[in-house]
Amino acid sequence: MLQIAVTGKPNVGKSSFFNSATSSTVEMANYPFTTIDANKAVAHVISDCPCKELDVTCNPRNSICIDGKRLLPIELIDVAGLVPGAHEGKGLGNKFLDDLMQAKVFIHVIDASGSTDIEGQPVEAGSHDPLEDIEFLEEEIVMWMYGILSRNWIRLVRKIEAEKLDIAKVIFDQLSGTGISLEDIIEAKRHMSNQEYNKWEKEDFIELTRNILDIAKPMLIVANKADLPTAAENIKKIKEKYPNVIPASAESEIALVRASEAGLISYVSGDSSFEILKEKKLSTNQLKALNYIKTNILDVYGSTGIQKALNEGIFGLLNRIVVYPVQDEHKYTDQKGNILPDGILVPKGANPRDLAYLVHSDIGDKFMHAVDARTNMRVASDYELKDRDIISIITKG
Repeated sequence: MLQIAVTGKPNVGKSSFFNSATSSTVEMANYPFTTIDANKAVAHVISDCPCKELDVTCNPRNSICIDGKRLLPIELIDVAGLVPGAHEGKGLGNKFLDDLMQAKVFIHVIDASGSTDIEGQPVEAGSHDPLEDIEFLEEEIVMWMYGILSRNWIRLVRKIEAEKLDIAKVIFDQLSGTGISLEDIIEAKRHMSNQEYNKWEKEDFIELTRNILDIAKPMLIVANKADLPTAAENIKKIKEKYPNVIPASAESEIALVRASEAGLISYVSGDSSFEILKEKKLSTNQLKALNYIKTNILDVYGSTGIQKALNEGIFGLLNRIVVYPVQDEHKYTDQKGNILPDGILVPKGANPRDLAYLVHSDIGDKFMHAVDARTNMRVASDYELKDRDIISIITKG
């Protein structure tokens, strides 16, 4: 299952984001290190299910379908709040960074209202610049990885030259356990301004580190507390400097989900509006709160930002698409008769053989060819899968 790490300094709404995205009940409090161990839970990204287009009733196995919207599971990791000096072991530094590296993509939750200082302590709203938080977190991750890469480098260079080793493979070995692939490192090294690794200085290692992180661990900024008056100007500044920024209100999402679960409103995560179902059962304060969310979040930003952030992390930054493997291309079913049973998140550019291996290694090993269920036509083994393709995998034996 694809993993997203929810990261940031203490007291910015990380755990609120996590709760709203996963419907978990992680402890929430306004002090550093509320989250001590990495909490993990299942969240979902949402894609249009082919069932509406095909006029069939699907029977999902690995996912959920709600009125033609397929909810596909991913795993969120809520890691301990980060403080300056984490790469030197301050706070829960090394544990934080180890937990962080399990994920494929980082969601950096910040307090867009500027009402918490660099260490997460409450301050007057608007008195802290959240740009500093983004810069310090990036710096902590870069310097932590720099420490790993530069460790014993002179000795490693001698070994590379003496044994004629591949430089990218040596770097890959140094970064084992971080989930960074050899291909990521080759690509990052290709963009280095200084290709003479035996002459690398600190700035070269830092350049390499930034290249690797950009490719292997892309980051999305969630500008939380976007409803507060001091947030709008900060969000504008952040968007001018960073490409992947989503304004959000985790507290609003939690309130809407709870009201929906109680049957008071009709709302699905990611919606741009909600419908009040039982107005008479709502108190004056509840109605006031719902109106506040509508006016200050939904009408301004189009959603609470929580579902949008998850979707952007998987479909945008990780460039995934959804493909539906089936056994019977005529009925769109698996061997048990389930219609459109599984939605699989595959990298854009993947082919049917890649899909076969994602379903099961045995199926990949026995792969012969594939059939497009929409056209009932055989597709080439190097056919580039498209979003919402329905593919029948034909195997040997």
